[in-house]
Amino acid sequence: MIKKHIVKLLNKFTNVDTKENRRLHFYDEETKKIEFSNKTIYEYLKNEVGENLDLFALNYFGNRITYGEMFRKINLLAKALRFYDLKKGDVVSICLPNTPEAVEVFYAVNKIGAVAEMIHPLSGKVEFDQFLNISKPKIIFLFDQCYDKFFNCFKDNPNLKIILVDISEEMNPLYKYGYKFFKRKKIECHRSENVINYIDFLNKGYFYHKKDSLKISASDVAVILHSGGTTGKPKGIMLSNYNFNALARQGAVNVIDVEEGDRIVTLLPIFHGFGLGVCVHCPLSLMVEVILVPEFDEKYFSYILKKFKPNVIAGVPTLWEAMIKSKGLKCVSLESLKYMISGGDSLTLELEKNINSFLHNHKATINISKGYGMTECTAAAIYTFPDSNELGAIGRAMIGNEIKICKPNSTTRADPLEEGEICVCGPTVMIGYMNDLEETKNVLKKHDDGKLWLHTGDIGYMKENGLVYFTQRIKRIIVSSGFNIYPSQIEALIETHPKVLKCVVIGVPDPYKMQVPKAIIVLKEGVLESTKIKAEIRILCRKNLAQYSQVKNISFRSSLPETLYKKIDYKRLEEEERDAEKSEYEA
Repeated sequence: MIKKHIVKLLNKFTNVDTKENRRLHFYDEETKKIEFSNKTIYEYLKNEVGENLDLFALNYFGNRITYGEMFRKINLLAKALRFYDLKKGDVVSICLPNTPEAVEVFYAVNKIGAVAEMIHPLSGKVEFDQFLNISKPKIIFLFDQCYDKFFNCFKDNPNLKIILVDISEEMNPLYKYGYKFFKRKKIECHRSENVINYIDFLNKGYFYHKKDSLKISASDVAVILHSGGTTGKPKGIMLSNYNFNALARQGAVNVIDVEEGDRIVTLLPIFHGFGLGVCVHCPLSLMVEVILVPEFDEKYFSYILKKFKPNVIAGVPTLWEAMIKSKGLKCVSLESLKYMISGGDSLTLELEKNINSFLHNHKATINISKGYGMTECTAAAIYTFPDSNELGAIGRAMIGNEIKICKPNSTTRADPLEEGEICVCGPTVMIGYMNDLEETKNVLKKHDDGKLWLHTGDIGYMKENGLVYFTQRIKRIIVSSGFNIYPSQIEALIETHPKVLKCVVIGVPDPYKMQVPKAIIVLKEGVLESTKIKAEIRILCRKNLAQYSQVKNISFRSSLPETLYKKIDYKRLEEEERDAEKSEYEA
């Protein structure tokens, strides 16, 4: 830290244009204000990279792709999109894991002023169909292994062009051969003019020669990410160019030790705001090499840490649990790490202590950093700076944001240490929910200060020094391995079973995933519980829900507990579950 201040003083008097000066030119230390960009996401990245096209941008299974190569692919994809008459404002769905194609398509869509909708490839058929109905895309880039699963959804969208992507194309030859031989399944592709191979689609870019003159505003919708909002119903969260670029600017200022040529492991999925914003767009704009990992594999993860010695790892508590237990990491040095950032779910005190011990035992000089946010504010709003990284705290407002704790169901500021709803104001707060003005008004509220605040639905408190602590969720959401699971969706599905009268889904503790859904079911009169009914319900869930939303346990009851207001007492059910688990453990 002392060295940095000396360098800054020298630069002030010698006027040397260092990379740190270039990164901080938009930040005023005196006023703690950031100058945010009015460019598109693509323009912002292009401008920040400048002439440094020989630096590595992406790293994917042994294939390291430079910025120059990445931009050439983006430009060709943009032309291919225009060849198929995609225009400003059209929606393009991207249903891919973490691959170079997914990143390049994302920026290409933005370059032509279209809107990138990010979809989880493990989505259930019902969810997937709902997403398509919300956004009505013109083109979807689809992981080819998902084609058979979603085929029936495409029947209702006859004009939708489906671009099938083989995720091994950008791997180096050895990994590519291994994937095709051991993992890739043969797909039954119902060929039509609307189903196109990715390479064939890409090559159409060579046939587009028009010069487009597009007027794209920073305030235009650029990205749609999906969440359950405050009600648990699927919501399309609309984020602008300005939102995403503001997050990248904040990253440059709030995480200052990251430098050009550093490396980040991007295991968090890009269809998640944390993965796309914090782990792709922000590091790429800082010229940090992004190591793309489509799914967690202990051996490959260990190999990455040994081979590339990453400087940043971002993840969810499940990842830290896996690292602590990993035999392959016993002798791996982590001294290259500058940041290990945890998000997606709150860390328990025990896990935070354990992962810090793990880091120190592996030569790291850091403690784990924690972040807090939600998709509605582009994933990040609060961060634990070195001077605020207390055990149990989620940090202070990131520079450029404001955090307020409000008394529940009001816009009145709570007193220090008083619990209330965490509210966020800043440049990363969403435009709103797509085609849902009522729900947007429920969460975006103008306060007496004239500012627009995002009401997160989470409860916490703030110390007088601005340090924030998370305590519980207002919304009934289950967080499992960093993914949000909405009980109301699972309940509605299970209640379609002809023998089910009522279903309640609660989150129960899990040593690895932190929480998993459990279904508590009341059967219709005269129906007896049986393993056959359980099996039927599991099959129903497997067919219609994402893999991470599957219920782990099913139990039957004759009735459900109610509150004084005749509502189902979810807290009591959760307490009973914890008591039962405790009794079983003590026995």
